[in-house]
Amino acid sequence: MPMRTRFLLLAVLGLPFAAPAQSLFAFEARPQLASVVVGTDTLQHAWAGGLNSPEFSNIDLNSDGQQDLMVFDRISSRVTTYLNVAAAGGGRRWHYAPDYESAFPTDLEGWALLRDYDCDGRPDLFTRAGTGNVRVYRNVSVAGANSRPAFQLASNELIYALSPTFSTPIFLSAYNLPAIQDVDGDGDLDIIAFDGASGANIEFYRNVGGSCGSGLQFDRPTIFWGDITFCGTTCTSYAFAGDFCRKPTHTGGFALLLQDLDGDQDLDVLAGRDGCSEWVGIRNTGTRQLAATSSTSLLNPLPNGIGSVSVPNFPAGFSVDVTFDGRPDLVVAPALVDNLDQTSMRQTTRLFENTSAGTSLSYTPRAGGFLQDQMIDRSEGANPAFGDLNGDGLVDMLLGNFADQNGNAGSQTTYYATLAYYQNVGTATRPVFRLVTNDYLGLSARRYWNIHPVLTDLNRDGAADLAYTAEYSQATQVFYHLNTAAAGQPVSFNASQFDHLDLQYNWSGREDIPCFTDVDGDGFVDLLMGTRDPNPGGALRYYRRVPGQPFRTAFQLLNPDYGMIRDGNNRKPENLAPAVADVDGDGTLDLVTVDGSGSVRLYANFRAQTGPFSARTDVFYNSLTGQNDVARLDRGFVLRHGLALADVNGDAAPEMFIGLQTGGVQVFGTRNRVLPVRTAAKATWPLQVYPNPATAAATVETGVPTRLALLDLTGRYVRSVDLAQRRHQLDLRGLAAGVYLLRVTSATDGSSSVQRLVVQ
Repeated sequence: MPMRTRFLLLAVLGLPFAAPAQSLFAFEARPQLASVVVGTDTLQHAWAGGLNSPEFSNIDLNSDGQQDLMVFDRISSRVTTYLNVAAAGGGRRWHYAPDYESAFPTDLEGWALLRDYDCDGRPDLFTRAGTGNVRVYRNVSVAGANSRPAFQLASNELIYALSPTFSTPIFLSAYNLPAIQDVDGDGDLDIIAFDGASGANIEFYRNVGGSCGSGLQFDRPTIFWGDITFCGTTCTSYAFAGDFCRKPTHTGGFALLLQDLDGDQDLDVLAGRDGCSEWVGIRNTGTRQLAATSSTSLLNPLPNGIGSVSVPNFPAGFSVDVTFDGRPDLVVAPALVDNLDQTSMRQTTRLFENTSAGTSLSYTPRAGGFLQDQMIDRSEGANPAFGDLNGDGLVDMLLGNFADQNGNAGSQTTYYATLAYYQNVGTATRPVFRLVTNDYLGLSARRYWNIHPVLTDLNRDGAADLAYTAEYSQATQVFYHLNTAAAGQPVSFNASQFDHLDLQYNWSGREDIPCFTDVDGDGFVDLLMGTRDPNPGGALRYYRRVPGQPFRTAFQLLNPDYGMIRDGNNRKPENLAPAVADVDGDGTLDLVTVDGSGSVRLYANFRAQTGPFSARTDVFYNSLTGQNDVARLDRGFVLRHGLALADVNGDAAPEMFIGLQTGGVQVFGTRNRVLPVRTAAKATWPLQVYPNPATAAATVETGVPTRLALLDLTGRYVRSVDLAQRRHQLDLRGLAAGVYLLRVTSATDGSSSVQRLVVQ
């Protein structure tokens, strides 16, 4: 029998087969898996993961002659990539294409800008090294259909000649975002930035490396470019041409972009500063070779149609073509490296379309921003959970966050988390999540931080209950709302009752992340808790549900270092988010985790593991390389993630949803997954389940007295029959259509079988 025929036959029968060694189970990005609707707008990049402090650069990612887009987020050190593709109704559009992201170096941090320094038509990569030096990667990609960029380290740190006999590294500080462009008009790339020490003056590093700057050699021809001094009194306090002012006592950070704003053939300054919302323009009254300023150099408002520009904090500008006409537009976004000021990071980009027909600049503001307005964006953090909330049989979405401004900008008293509700208004196979409210159950009144929701059946009545962790009164709590509605009906939660579990611990952290799953197989959900608690223990705690105990005190700590989970350096991972489901389709439950470093680990059949758990990290398939790879999420400081496993499209496999620090969500499907019809452990007795598929009920016949448990693909119990008998009539009314796992256990010797049951 040919291999393809054998594969199809086995797939139809649902039987397991021996896969080739290279056909390992993996997740793969599925950004088109579900639509998201906000108001009347269907988000075009819903699952791109959000943006906080993006930097924009053009590059031809797939060698098709079109300028695509690379976006580097400064807070999360995350690269996202977008292809310039034909739109269905004509014209062009941006298409999120995450498989290109792994082509970029993994150690990017601080800032990353694509600029062609060797004039070969391929943009090279400039980025920060250490605390403020400059690193360069040369673009060595080879043109070809569907090829990806490739980068090779050209210089680990750029240096400049301070004198004929002494050179030192170019130092920009950790906060500055430089302008890398031809400043003096000689055809090669220079570097210009506010100085990394006082942060008061602009320094110019001139490229003297020869034709096109291929040598990347620099000097500093003047001490301070343009004779500009930031005075530090207000955000627009600059002194020019030697005017005295009091310099700031410490540096913050500046972002620079140079453009010829007045058409006099030299370059003027567009500057943003950390702690300031205004974008400031300064006119160069000198030349490209020798910049100068005067008392009238401050531009207010900005010319050429730009006007007054502000973002919540630290504006940075990028000259990049995003409207597909070959003319560079202006995109302005925050350049923050953190959000200690607690500003809103939601919908902060500003787009100014270049509408000039000639060489002079003319910009028109575009409403709605750029890219970010087409994504799920919860400001800081995104924590998803899935379940049927309105009783229509479709899987809905709840989305918590870390926090956002919910009042006056900059007010810490209005910086808190909320819970958003997205109703699935699509079909069982084509989900469409429509935003219903950003404040589900009115949790905004509680002023929580870092809400991580879970929808699960806590009390074994077949209906989904709501639990969530949140920081409240300077301590992390596990709150819960029991559903008083019957299974299959719209949920009914008492929004005024805030019960919490008594877990016999109390600490002031905000990063505890819950996962409710039956760890010990007794039919009751237990609690796995990812934690940063510095008390002795590990990153994951196991609380066993003790049957018969009052619910609030029923979860008792059984193992403070469950699985002894460690990272590659044998350290306890920070901010661990756990989720459990049968992701690889072998009939056993798997544990998936994502931690603050952006690492994703798969612990297959975790219940059967002993000692330190064994994990796979190469669990992401790249369709361009045909290989499995590690996660390429965000990295940098210890970041916050959300994690959920849920089958939202009825394909009998749970999708993986990862919420990112940047306020958005990424979605991944599965590949090389085998779901067996029947997996027998020790069972030797006969088992029949009919009809299958079933609608309102199914008959289960066994050769010995057995008990039944029906689970969804995440391992959540949805039905159980504790009475031991040989023939059962299993009630399926109220269940959402989909694939379930029926576990049948002998009442005499404990042997069991697992059968797949399809509910229509």
